[in-house]
Amino acid sequence: MKALVTGAAGFIGSTLCERLLAEGWSVRAVDGFVDYYPRAVKETNLARSSEHAGFEFHEGLLQDLDLRPLLGGVDVVFHLAAQAGVRASWGRDFRLYTDHNVLGTQVLLEAALQAGRPRVVYASSSSVYGDAPSLPLREDGHCHPVSPYGVTKLAAEHLVQLYNRNHGLHVTSLRFFTVYGPRQRPDMAFHRFLKAARDGAPIRVYGDGSQTRDFTFVDDIVTALVRAAADGRAGGVYNVGGGQRVALLDVIRTIERVSGRTIETIHEEAQKGDMRDTFADTTAAAADLGFRSTVSLEDGLAREWAWIRSLA
Repeated sequence: MKALVTGAAGFIGSTLCERLLAEGWSVRAVDGFVDYYPRAVKETNLARSSEHAGFEFHEGLLQDLDLRPLLGGVDVVFHLAAQAGVRASWGRDFRLYTDHNVLGTQVLLEAALQAGRPRVVYASSSSVYGDAPSLPLREDGHCHPVSPYGVTKLAAEHLVQLYNRNHGLHVTSLRFFTVYGPRQRPDMAFHRFLKAARDGAPIRVYGDGSQTRDFTFVDDIVTALVRAAADGRAGGVYNVGGGQRVALLDVIRTIERVSGRTIETIHEEAQKGDMRDTFADTTAAAADLGFRSTVSLEDGLAREWAWIRSLA
């Protein structure tokens, strides 16, 4: 099998590339190296895959590249390329989100139609839901994003559905719930908290810390992606979560246990666009993809802690 992985140099994309190569796939990777965080970090993410004979890399933005040769002979497209970050999506930078998350997706889907119609697995986000009136969140529930980022991820989901219904393109969407693990982006909470624990620095918590999330280890996310490529329903949408709803203050206590460090916490005002609570109903993913989370929060944090310490 041959895969095209967009956003391949990112946290999830690079982990997916390594899994695919280990399972005998050949991988054609694309990344635009947008400057949301340092390029050197992303190049390090790709180092292991780059040593593999079955790996080839192409640099560029989807909306700028000629995608036809990149899609030639491809069986599955894993579309992870996106402008990340909820809090940064307000104001002038919103154009980056529409360009990368909406236009980039539309250009890719059009190219797929002309290139043998490979299966497409789209990486969406729990941010599409917004603050729902009840939990757990179900795929058939209403989506009312509370951030511009969430709006663009939902818009791309709608595009995916349109290309399935109108053109018969086999596309599947996965809604990821708060992904963490080695290579996590530097702006994300667990990365910041674990680095602070390592360095003996205080951490900043937005809000009172009682907000809850369904945290999902990156290896579980990658498993869901691979299974969606084989078994995902055309037009299907699946939640992918860790199976446990945890308050942020409880996460900090877990980090203290894992690291053996005491962490000073500074509370700041809640940020616009942050969801209050998330918790995934993964019944559909279990039924169709055979998915279930296999990595507990404490074990996953221990793995990320080991990785953070290796960066010192």
